[in-house]
Amino acid sequence: MNVISLTRELVDIESVTGNEAKVGRFLYDLLSTRGYALRRIPVENERFNVLALPPNHSIPSVVFATHMDTVPPFTPSSEDTERIYGRGSCDAKGIIAAQIEAAERLLAERVAVGLLFLVGEERDNAGAKAANLCPVGSEFLINGEPTENRLAIASKGALQVQIRAQGRMSHSAYPELGESAIDKLLEALQRLQSMRLPTNPEVGPTTMNIGLIQGGRAPNVVADQANAQVLFRTIGPTDKLRKQILEAVGTEGSVEFVTEVPFIKLNIKDSWPAMVASFFTDIPALSNWGRPFLMGPGCIHLAHTDHEHVLKEQLVAGVEAYVKLVKDLRTQHLGGNGQ
Repeated sequence: MNVISLTRELVDIESVTGNEAKVGRFLYDLLSTRGYALRRIPVENERFNVLALPPNHSIPSVVFATHMDTVPPFTPSSEDTERIYGRGSCDAKGIIAAQIEAAERLLAERVAVGLLFLVGEERDNAGAKAANLCPVGSEFLINGEPTENRLAIASKGALQVQIRAQGRMSHSAYPELGESAIDKLLEALQRLQSMRLPTNPEVGPTTMNIGLIQGGRAPNVVADQANAQVLFRTIGPTDKLRKQILEAVGTEGSVEFVTEVPFIKLNIKDSWPAMVASFFTDIPALSNWGRPFLMGPGCIHLAHTDHEHVLKEQLVAGVEAYVKLVKDLRTQHLGGNGQ
């Protein structure tokens, strides 16, 4: 089974977040036939991570990792001469296939690596958090996300914020008797959009997206409640940004800082093509698995879209890039001779 056919087989197994058990069982069975020492890391319900260690049960200095889950909706695979289509082809089932193929290539050269396939990356990093409680002692972690086979120099963080506004209901024919929560919320959001956001010359600006707005009762009722969910992609510590947000919203509403994934500076090798990952990954939740690197085939702009696909030549090149990076890291780990 090569990287192309394995990608298609993986894409054809539906694994929207929360429903990863079937693809987990497939990978467990596949890797067990290849002699790996397999372990299931329970997460919740029937969900589990798949950890594959070298056949000789040694502790690998390098572990490949990526996620098994996808965003909805499920779409099966198809292909043409240049591309593989379907949900997860880019993010991240093509990456799983490339990592397995690279591990097989390395094993044939007596270079042992581990494989760690995780659930829940697209929602709450539940799989990575569970895996971080049982590290194997690896020195390096190569996490797979679509970077077009470039090494990421950094991964932006994420700060999710909920803004709630309260008002007073009245008949819309007499708005002076009420107080519109929607008007308050809109004012707060306009103030947020007017903020001067932090920037980092190496990784770019903090960005803001108003993702969800809800509120009101009916067109003929002055709204007594409204809320919005806002996501900031961050480029460093967020203490100053949090203060800005609180000051901007002011008395127009209440602010809840729902979740945060921290900005992380990543390791990079000289002479490798580089990029900045504006998205967040499992890496901050895998701190016990070694020095992190981020790289994988596929373009992030195609992930989560209705035309998601990955270039076949990029998958093949991804296998080569993974093999090369492991050899570079192994040479570093062993002090120069790579044996």
